[in-house]
Amino acid sequence: MTEILAIVLPVFGLIGLGAAIAWTRLLSHASGDALSEFVFVVAIPLLIFRIIATADLAGISAWRLWLAFFAAFALCWAAGTILIRRFFGRDARAGLVAGLAAGYGNTTLIGIPLALAAFGMDGSVPMALIIAVQLPIMMAVVAALMVRAERHDGIASDEGRASVARSVAKSLVENPIIIGLAAGLVWRLSGVPLSGLPADIVNRLADVASTLALFAMGMSLKKYGIRGHAIPGLLLTLLKLIVMPALVLLFAWLVGLPPVPTKVVVIAAACPTGVTPFLVAGRFRTGEGLASTTITISTVLAVVSVAFWLRVVEWL
Repeated sequence: MTEILAIVLPVFGLIGLGAAIAWTRLLSHASGDALSEFVFVVAIPLLIFRIIATADLAGISAWRLWLAFFAAFALCWAAGTILIRRFFGRDARAGLVAGLAAGYGNTTLIGIPLALAAFGMDGSVPMALIIAVQLPIMMAVVAALMVRAERHDGIASDEGRASVARSVAKSLVENPIIIGLAAGLVWRLSGVPLSGLPADIVNRLADVASTLALFAMGMSLKKYGIRGHAIPGLLLTLLKLIVMPALVLLFAWLVGLPPVPTKVVVIAAACPTGVTPFLVAGRFRTGEGLASTTITISTVLAVVSVAFWLRVVEWL
């Protein structure tokens, strides 16, 4: 247990420090936004580029990894949507936000640092493979479901299917994480070793990505906060932090996923809710409080859930 705390406490301690800095206003809101932009646009993409370009992928069954993770993702998404719509009387748009909040984890800003801290480079590769699929697939699925939810709620939308498809394609092409993934794959396929000056520059920026990502995540919590909806937010958090990792562990066992990828995929599932549900809620102009509350509660409680699931996977 001491080893697990040595992994978890520094990770979430950096998040807590960032939150404390934001709340005490030692750094301005603009500084936090600038740091988040640097992390998202430069540091994390270079870290992912390095992982994809240099990692040893031998022995990793990507399809088993994706099947275990995304099967659980889909079930928790459906459960979150049904929970909010049937038991709290919300519309289809809020249901979509809730489903995302119950399944979409912060695998980029929190998952990668956790995997590196717990399992080293061996852990970062499965996490990068999850991000490689989660980001583009979910952007496309969410865009399609947003149009459907608006029509279901009788909200007129100026965007047709073709317009949505173009918007998603443009977002993917311009997304720094996708660019980092693609560049890493191209470099890997080229067979050119990452060494010399390029390696030195990439390493200097990639090595600070995890630390800055966690600190920036902490600072961003002030922007979200608790905006009412405490009970549904807590229920969605339980789906995200308890039910989804349990399902992933079950599916990983059923498909015969090897030990290290199993550990990583469970920790990926145990990550707190990411910012995507909040962005979707902003697009809908409904569900912002629900998404914000779930992000905050799940991030605070993730320190316990991650420690618990690390203990479970080590014990197994």
